[in-house]
Amino acid sequence: MRRIHAHPILDVKPRPKVRFTFNGEQVDAFEGEMISSALFAGGVHHFGLHPGDGSPQGIFCANGQCSQCTVIADGLAVKSCMTPVRQGMIVQSCNTVPQLVADDRPAELRDAPVVETDVLVIGGGPAGINAAIELARAGIGGILVDDKPGLGGKLTLQTHSFFGSIDACHAGTRGIDIGTLLADELEGIGRFQVWTRTSAVGIFHDRAVGLVRNGSSYVLVRPRALLVATGAREKALAMPGGDLPGVYGAGAFQTLVNRDLVRSASRLFIVGGGNVGLIAGYHALQASIDVVGLVEALPEVGGYKVHLDKLRRLGVPVWTSHSVARIIGREHVESVVICELDRRWKPVPGSERSFDVDTVLVAVGLTPIDEIALKARLYGMDVWTAGDAHMIAEASAAIFSGKMAGREIARALGADTDVPASWQRTAEVLRSRPGPVEEIPLAEHDLPVHPVIRCFQPIPCNPCTEVCPVGRITIPAGDIMDLPVFLGEECLGCGRCVAVCPGLAINLLVRDADPRRRIAQIVMPYELGADTIEPGQRVVTVGTEGERVGRGRVLATRRHEDLDRRLLVIIEVPWKDRLRVAGFRVRTPREGRHARRRAEPETIVCRCERVTRERVVQEIRRGVRDINQLKATLRSGMGACGGKTCGELILRIFREEGVEPASVEKNTLRPFFEEVPLGVFAGAVDGDGEEA
Repeated sequence: MRRIHAHPILDVKPRPKVRFTFNGEQVDAFEGEMISSALFAGGVHHFGLHPGDGSPQGIFCANGQCSQCTVIADGLAVKSCMTPVRQGMIVQSCNTVPQLVADDRPAELRDAPVVETDVLVIGGGPAGINAAIELARAGIGGILVDDKPGLGGKLTLQTHSFFGSIDACHAGTRGIDIGTLLADELEGIGRFQVWTRTSAVGIFHDRAVGLVRNGSSYVLVRPRALLVATGAREKALAMPGGDLPGVYGAGAFQTLVNRDLVRSASRLFIVGGGNVGLIAGYHALQASIDVVGLVEALPEVGGYKVHLDKLRRLGVPVWTSHSVARIIGREHVESVVICELDRRWKPVPGSERSFDVDTVLVAVGLTPIDEIALKARLYGMDVWTAGDAHMIAEASAAIFSGKMAGREIARALGADTDVPASWQRTAEVLRSRPGPVEEIPLAEHDLPVHPVIRCFQPIPCNPCTEVCPVGRITIPAGDIMDLPVFLGEECLGCGRCVAVCPGLAINLLVRDADPRRRIAQIVMPYELGADTIEPGQRVVTVGTEGERVGRGRVLATRRHEDLDRRLLVIIEVPWKDRLRVAGFRVRTPREGRHARRRAEPETIVCRCERVTRERVVQEIRRGVRDINQLKATLRSGMGACGGKTCGELILRIFREEGVEPASVEKNTLRPFFEEVPLGVFAGAVDGDGEEA
């Protein structure tokens, strides 16, 4: 079993159990968890065979955006990542095209009910909830819908503390807690109906939005104003072997580990050095998963340096100007081969290295989920977007984006409210990319104890300046994008700055631990669990970027409710290392082995219809410049995901073939944007009034 029974941040509580069968074998699960998570917890990663070519199928997105995880549950083809288990459920692999099941029960058809409302908010993540809160405060009600069982969106997966401003977006608080705070606030105000397990599947010329509730009823909603806060879907990456079970997105990984408490990997490799990939690597270590390494194709990672430094200090190697050459495996990932890239993005001969892993996590960017918004504008609706559906940015920016959209909609509907001028500046700052890394020498102060701040890159963040009880940590220019500075003169040694820093970039240096100046003590944050470190333990100490410094000894650990589940570890180091030591390793980095040349696996572009890159290239070279034509000739985009996964990959191939994507006719969007059972759409009910 791969259940997580203890976690340094998450509270693991007992849950009611159920039992179902998969291909005739009994599987234990928790009530309400998704089929895919229950299978993973039971060690099942291979869900079935593709009906077209017999290739093994697993999961990719775990968010309902693709169809990799399709299974047959009680006779119906469903996405296992969006379908909760039930006691006695019979689940089977979807190895062939599902046959229609004859149903001779008498049934009647009924028109979909139509609901009128002031505002319909699609998406219950940070942007959608905050928009609803602002609308409710302005006296305007409506309906908030989300396809998950509860509100919070990606906040429910984020165990780390947020960057940004404490006042604007709860900086210094963990994402999982922010989601709960916002949901409770909305419920307390009232005015909004909250429909969970509800998907927006289409929008029509009469300005009605089609919703499927609980997978069983179809409803049309006509709002006066529409807010689309549907978030983003993860970009895929076309690479040889990239369609194997065990290759999946960072969101899927965080869903399994942080939401469902399933240890979904043993040895993990990450592709992509943005914040999503860096944070996912840290979450893996918290779940006792070995992170073998991370590659980034660019010369520098795109994520925050403090996130990168956290991984490097813990012993995770990060290779820039590198990519994945191929992934090897039969029915599941067995190894990954990486290579160095030259200035023309071509593999450097002889640079290939192989690593034994069971999972490859793809974190190469996000794409707005904006189909509903595009169609709404086409039909002349009053529509707003917020969060990642408006602009890809950090979750802190999504929070503020939702607040602004809520105020704008309220004003448009006649409420006496406005958007303060200062909010636009705050929004721009929260969306800011990290600035260039600055070389700032670490300063020592003539104090018994004082903070050492290793924050060398401008990012929107200010919690450390807000919690210092004597006000000695400040941002000199007053701009949240500037770097914090300790002014000296006084330090209580309380450790609040260490406890609140989202980047784990602040330590306390205890200079007076040894009057003869032979040793110093360092107090540092630690979030990998108290059972992984103990007093007396010898550790390899490292500098800011993970470079080895020497050795140290753990003196003690401290835990307090004010630390928000963060452990403080006190280590003893030689006096000469007092400013150099930033942390200690938890794993030993490995360089991999030289990779032998072998036949490369196919590169699948369209996972649903098993279309290869080679076939797409052939069509482009024949002169095809229309995605819809490719859909007709190759069936790319014809699968259950509707081109959500392969669309951008195909545009990238056009670019690589010298064709500007702007000259390519895009895929025509038509409802439904998700699968809807015909019986649900038709409102079919049997003679007893039950859904047929």
